[in-house]
Amino acid sequence: MSCLFCKIVEGAIPSTPVYQDPLCYAFADIHPQAPVHVLVVPREHIASMIETDQSDQALLGHLLLAAAEIARNKGLGDGYRIVVNTGNDGGQTVDHLHLHLLGGRAMTWPPG
Repeated sequence: MSCLFCKIVEGAIPSTPVYQDPLCYAFADIHPQAPVHVLVVPREHIASMIETDQSDQALLGHLLLAAAEIARNKGLGDGYRIVVNTGNDGGQTVDHLHLHLLGGRAMTWPPG
């Protein structure tokens, strides 16, 4: 498969792992936008939120819970942001569903 994140999940492309379980893999973003910037990706290839439906409900919840556990482990008790960019207009640059966990600094609003 030519998907960048699928290659990272399978270990063909190196990454800095942060968390992993049977459903997801989380790793440090190589272009961090905050002191903590972790990408949480499902092991299953799903191109974006646009492709999800009711059958993905448990997986989507699992991704959020994994992000919350990572945030606790990273000491982000003062707060953090979880972002899911979807599609070209949403700023998605890799066609594999992923959550951005950003923390370690105050976030501003609107984000951009």
